[in-house]
Amino acid sequence: MNGKTIVGIALIVLGALALAYHGFSYNTREKAVDIGSLQVTKEEHHVIPVPPVLGAIALVGGVAVLVVGRRAK
Repeated sequence: MNGKTIVGIALIVLGALALAYHGFSYNTREKAVDIGSLQVTKEEHHVIPVPPVLGAIALVGGVAVLVVGRRAK
């Protein structure tokens, strides 16, 4: 496999994941109160959306890279 094939496959996989999950989320912990030996933390949930259009562009771009790579040989 050459570099173009790997890039094409990676774009197809990332595009399919973006279309399937619409984004990703993560949690963070942060101190809310810190008074002497008393500490209170809070957990926040963050979501980073990925537009479906971006996933579709990555998917189509990956297919295009694979097609162009095959024609070059």
